[in-house]
Amino acid sequence: MYTFIRHAGVRRAVLDEAAPILLAFVVAELFYKFHSFTLETGAFMLTWFVLSAVGAAIRSRLMRSG
Repeated sequence: MYTFIRHAGVRRAVLDEAAPILLAFVVAELFYKFHSFTLETGAFMLTWFVLSAVGAAIRSRLMRSG
C-alpha cells in the first residue's frame, strides 16, 4: 500500500480504492464469520483485491471505448 500511494499519490489512491475497500468491508462484515482474525483478514484482503481488479478492468474498458 505504501508503494502504491507513493507512486500514484494520495488523491489517485483514494479515488481508485475508495469504492473497492468500502464494498470489501461491507462484504466482510456481512458474510465472513470464520471466528479467526487471520482468516477474516485474509478473506477481506482477497475480496478487496478482486473488487479492485474488477474496477480497474471496467475503468480500462471505459477509457478505451471513450
